[in-house]
Amino acid sequence: MKILPPTQRTNKRYFAFELIGGNGVDRSDLLREIFSCAGSLIGDRGSSECNIRLLDFEDSKGVVRCLRERMDMTRAVLASVTSVNGNPVMVHVLGISGTVHGATKKYLEGCTVYSPEEKP
Repeated sequence: MKILPPTQRTNKRYFAFELIGGNGVDRSDLLREIFSCAGSLIGDRGSSECNIRLLDFEDSKGVVRCLRERMDMTRAVLASVTSVNGNPVMVHVLGISGTVHGATKKYLEGCTVYSPEEKP
């Protein structure tokens, strides 16, 4: 099977964010809360159209991927996350980039978040 050329692939954007409050939040708990907020805010169809993915989350900082056309919806979903496991939190978006490398280098400098050189 051939790989799609870059002109035919869907364009993605990467949100670099930090989680304020809620010390010791686990990745799976944050992921569950993001999808719960997405389902309640924009519904199942809207959340599937956004194609939200939590790429990495460590030390209260992380990267979320979405489709370029749905950046506003994704930002609204991240803003609607107010608690994780009963602990009050706030998601602060540090910046948006077109590549994982750009989001990590510009906004998460010095963090151990996923970088393109370290493929999982």
